[in-house]
Amino acid sequence: MTEKLRLDIPIVLPEVSDAADACVARLISDLRPRQGVEDVHVTTRDGELPQLCIHYDADILPLPRIRDLVDSAGARIAERFGHAVWQLDIPHQRRARTIAGRLRTLPGVLEADASASGTVRVEFDRSVTTEASLREQLDGIKVGAAAKAPVDGHAGHRHPEGKHDHGEGEAGHAHEGGILGANTELIFSLACGALLVGGYVVEKFLAVPAWLPFAAYLGAYFFGGFFTLREAIDNLRLKRFEIDTLMLVAAAGAAALGAWAEGALLLFLFSLGHALEHYAMGRAKRAIEALAELAPRTALVRRNGELQEVPVEDLAVGDVVVVKPDARLPADGFLVKGESSVNQAPVTGESIPVDKRPVTDEAEARANPDKLDAVHRVFAGTINGSGAIEVEVTRRSTDTTLAKVIRMVSEAETQKSPTQRFTDKFERFFVPAVLALAVLLLFAGVVIDEPFRDSFYRAMAVLVAASPCALAIATPSAVLSGVARAARGGVLVKGGGPLENLGSLSAIAFDKTGTLTAGRPQVTDVVPAPGVTDDELLAVAVAVESLSDHPLAKAIARDGRERLGKRPLPEASDLDSLTGRGVAARIAGEAVLIGKAEMFGTEGIAPLSEAMQQAIATLREGGRTTMVVRKGDRDLGAIGLMDTPREAAKAALARLHALGIKRMIMISGDHQKVAEAVAGQVGLDEAWGNLMPEDKVEAIKKLRAEAKVAMVGDGVNDAPAMANATVGIAMGAAGSDVALETADVALMADDLAHLPFAVGLSRTTRLVILQNVFVSLGVVAFLVPATIMGLGIGSAVAMHEGSTLLVVFNALRLLAYRDKMV
Repeated sequence: MTEKLRLDIPIVLPEVSDAADACVARLISDLRPRQGVEDVHVTTRDGELPQLCIHYDADILPLPRIRDLVDSAGARIAERFGHAVWQLDIPHQRRARTIAGRLRTLPGVLEADASASGTVRVEFDRSVTTEASLREQLDGIKVGAAAKAPVDGHAGHRHPEGKHDHGEGEAGHAHEGGILGANTELIFSLACGALLVGGYVVEKFLAVPAWLPFAAYLGAYFFGGFFTLREAIDNLRLKRFEIDTLMLVAAAGAAALGAWAEGALLLFLFSLGHALEHYAMGRAKRAIEALAELAPRTALVRRNGELQEVPVEDLAVGDVVVVKPDARLPADGFLVKGESSVNQAPVTGESIPVDKRPVTDEAEARANPDKLDAVHRVFAGTINGSGAIEVEVTRRSTDTTLAKVIRMVSEAETQKSPTQRFTDKFERFFVPAVLALAVLLLFAGVVIDEPFRDSFYRAMAVLVAASPCALAIATPSAVLSGVARAARGGVLVKGGGPLENLGSLSAIAFDKTGTLTAGRPQVTDVVPAPGVTDDELLAVAVAVESLSDHPLAKAIARDGRERLGKRPLPEASDLDSLTGRGVAARIAGEAVLIGKAEMFGTEGIAPLSEAMQQAIATLREGGRTTMVVRKGDRDLGAIGLMDTPREAAKAALARLHALGIKRMIMISGDHQKVAEAVAGQVGLDEAWGNLMPEDKVEAIKKLRAEAKVAMVGDGVNDAPAMANATVGIAMGAAGSDVALETADVALMADDLAHLPFAVGLSRTTRLVILQNVFVSLGVVAFLVPATIMGLGIGSAVAMHEGSTLLVVFNALRLLAYRDKMV
């Protein structure tokens, strides 16, 4: 007999909550072949973190045995496979690829990625190597900077003897980026240029010995080729011919022809292009690094009745920190004292300060901090207003929302976009083809009547012209700038793939509750039965519903009290929840039923009166959720409720239409009439109601078969549907681990107005990427035939390096992107 077992992934693989993690795939592949195991897959349930679902034959594998198998497999995988993330000073994208390539050749390294933002991610086999060994070898690559403290990319895998620290501990070795500091490459490039100009002036205009200009050109070769030679040697060790190799071959060829000045010019422009690219990319990196500087380094903590200033790293959960007016908050937590307005823009992108007030029950808040209302919660890095407040810490400094955003943005840079994967493949085939073409051109004299010197010069010029330098940096620079700009605007985009996909969407599906609506039902209609007053109906409803914690019951109790004012309520008792239908209770010994109309007329309950049936039909036509109140054998009336649309929803959807989103659909588990009513209020053309979670998944699959579609939800209940969409977008992700983990794109603020900004930025990023690729390939397509026809090396280099800088600075425009429709 087939049984099912569901286990939270973090229980099996500690703190791994991402279903896409490689260790989850290993666990599944380890369990699936076992006798008695019919299937293993990842699923979500009731909005929880992803779970491992095992279908097994209980006759072959009893439950205790299957648990032992899962626990031992998880422990074995967690103990064997490690993940590390480091920050380096990487000057440019080509160097990043070389570093990743070198790391992949190391024993025990399963996968390695690096980006120009300086983030290096490594997955390794602990049975072969250690993190410390990898860090030593990474330092040995001499990237110009040793590894800094690791960034927690996979904290929580079991680390033997506690030696695997993924915290924000001590920084790695001090580093300066080169012989003369971080600007060594630029200084070398300028020295190359100075020697080139000096040698040329001396040679052309002064009567000096021939060795003097030659010595100047030789010095120019040294300074201009120093970093290029290092890169080329690293690539040749990896058996790869990259752009740097082509440049060196061309420069060596020019020297062999005696054209030392032209060879020096080539190296000067190439090295200057590298140095300026490093500087320009550094601006985008600093936009990300600026996030890390938002949180203060120290905090005022109330301990033993005294205020102490301690480093934020020493804050513990439960500490109470005092935040002065206009100061930055040092930790995530909830208010226990004082009231103020907090500027949350650094984390959520909200432009207007948010009012904050203390919790009413500290013990309850402490037990469920993630479920507190936004009015009580605060985040590290945000800015306090004019009131002094006291905040109880709910997360350590390494686990704050800000820390997670910084970590995820940094890791996002190593996730390649579709265009970047294409350009990488293109270069792998293109560079050998260029070398082959250059070899053919060397023997052009066999076909046409020209000296070998001219054929050699032309071949070297083609090497320069065909080097796809601009193409190598075209996509990474745009992705880095786009992700950094999004993070600054309160939108977390997890890599180049989601960034490009978000910009190519033609359809978006929205969850209703909590996304298009506030997620807070309100009483909109009170319809008493004939002979019953509004107050009589509400008094009974409020008395009973005050005993329940159901969202609809809370809405009736809250709004009903407001309408009744100070009128006394009858005393209700003996509440009984009728799951999925309503509740039963007693008032003054008389039975009271409150629930859906469908509950009446079944299971021995008398049917509704005709007047009540008509009232229910009218309310539902208007999109109301309805609750009938009956006391004894008399219908008191009906109450209509509605989850009201968010204020920003209609304007946000209109802006999405203007951005070119052709189709927007609301998918909801509510009644079709309710869904249609909300859709009409916010300006949606389509509303699909009565959908269970599995129906939402099928709806997304159907939409995705027709076009690229995003699913917008809260990142919890909508996780399965989001996972099946082209792009999953979570709202209100600040402080929500589940939302941050499950979504491709996370809107940190619980505000739909940020979605048009994200889509607009992504469309602009996609346009910039296409522009860069077009310019890169266009320059190569022009220069190759031009150099074959006789264009000199100097002109080819100038155009070639000019295109490289053009694509970088074009990408940096994204850092200044503004939402034009705000």
